[in-house]
Amino acid sequence: MCTASTYKTKDFYMGRTFDYEFSYGEEIVVTPRKYVFDFRHTDKLTTHYAMIGMAFVADGYPLYYDAVNEKGLGMAGLNFVGNAVYEDAAVNVKTNEVQVAQFEFIPWVLGQCGSVTEARKKIAGMKLTGTPFSARLPAAQLHWMIADKNDCIVVEAMEDGLHVYDNPVGVLTNNPPFPLQLFALNNYAGASRRQPENTFAGTLKLDAYSRGMGGMGIPGDLSSQSRFVKVAFTKLNSISGESEQESVSQFFHILGSVDQQRGCCEVDEGKYEITIYTSCCNATKGIYYYTTYDNHQISAVDLHEEDLDADGLIRYPMITECEIHWQNKN
Repeated sequence: MCTASTYKTKDFYMGRTFDYEFSYGEEIVVTPRKYVFDFRHTDKLTTHYAMIGMAFVADGYPLYYDAVNEKGLGMAGLNFVGNAVYEDAAVNVKTNEVQVAQFEFIPWVLGQCGSVTEARKKIAGMKLTGTPFSARLPAAQLHWMIADKNDCIVVEAMEDGLHVYDNPVGVLTNNPPFPLQLFALNNYAGASRRQPENTFAGTLKLDAYSRGMGGMGIPGDLSSQSRFVKVAFTKLNSISGESEQESVSQFFHILGSVDQQRGCCEVDEGKYEITIYTSCCNATKGIYYYTTYDNHQISAVDLHEEDLDADGLIRYPMITECEIHWQNKN
């Protein structure tokens, strides 16, 4: 499945892993301000904030997995299978009620909102529908993390309605619903970056025989709840310099703590979930960094190097082949 995280040094960063058994052919896609978003149930956006992110482009439309806009607001959609429930689109809608198809949710928010505060207000008057993009691309069961440099929320559409939660750790995985993901951290209140003190029994001498024993009990399996705990612990204890190189490098190390290797998570006979790509976006500067399963060389696309007043999508295929930098060969 997937893991999303935020990170802040001098600038604000947001990114995710995309873990699945196959790729849809996703690309890094820049949507400039004058690309027209012709929404299914609400008014089209003929001008909006520019955005950059990873998307599968279908019939000229960017189906974003994760993206940030030129104002520094970021958003990622992660699988929420078995829990996501959308509403049916209604012909006659209530006054001021906006219907948004789930595949439109990321551009609908990022196109109009410059902060989490603005996104909260927009979402409060919205109904999220299960309208499919096409017969070939049905509605995906997702929940979303939305973040800026000051705030972070999670949005979940469930059987009992639409929920918006504060996210104090800036991490999201898949199941269970976010409140249960967050509650699970209580089980690890004793975990620490420091070596443990012997509190087992006053009369028994015990030794910390290895470094890193303060974190014993932090899970290492690939389940979504375990990944949430692992990345939350790693991120919240993470220390790096303030430079761009140090910040980006550290962010990839944080998400690398839950990297999925081929063969460790079998989803069907002979089919294995792997980390297809990992992204890290400097939301402050609009730079989208990424690595892929076979190419750990960091690649990047800069939003502000493009014509942001254009009206057509700008697309960059992922660089997926392994690149080795030889030091002693011409």
